[in-house]
Amino acid sequence: MDATPLFLLTSLALVGSPGPNTMSLTAIGGAYGTRRGVPYMIGLDLGMVAVVALVASGLWAAILAFPGIAPTVTVAASLYLLYLAYRIATAPPVSNREAPGRAPGFWPGVLLSLTNPKAYVAVAAVVSRFTLLPGRPVADELLKGGLFLALVVIVNVAWLAAGSLIARVVTDPKVGRWVNLGFAGVLVLSVLAAFL
Repeated sequence: MDATPLFLLTSLALVGSPGPNTMSLTAIGGAYGTRRGVPYMIGLDLGMVAVVALVASGLWAAILAFPGIAPTVTVAASLYLLYLAYRIATAPPVSNREAPGRAPGFWPGVLLSLTNPKAYVAVAAVVSRFTLLPGRPVADELLKGGLFLALVVIVNVAWLAAGSLIARVVTDPKVGRWVNLGFAGVLVLSVLAAFL
């Protein structure tokens, strides 16, 4: 039986569920708009290419074997998410998109993907669980990585657009400020969840 449909469904559930990458994209879409959020999204996507390569090659497992690496990555990701929450909370209200203020760009997106523990867990879950091309391990890993990354791109576009759509509906600057604070709060909650 072909495992591809189940692989895609499982990957979609893991990639599409709320987590640091998806919530930050929604928040950036809401605070800065889709166009200004694209460089950050591309950074997230390319960071995920590195995550897939690290996990599929087994390098990530070797890195985690060193004492203290996993907690260090978790703390680094948490600090970055708190910084990102601050940037979003202090961004101009969503109804004022042309206001000054730089949206987080390409490199912050790469950094978040590389320090996002959920990204590694999601990739490891699908890469180790499924075999799509039996007897062809290299082609199998490449296919799984390619399909997974295609879903990442599709889902990331959707989350960025969702944040931007929410912002378009909000026209009152006071409500826009609360929307930004709500997005920032979601990021703070995702940090707290990592330690509970």
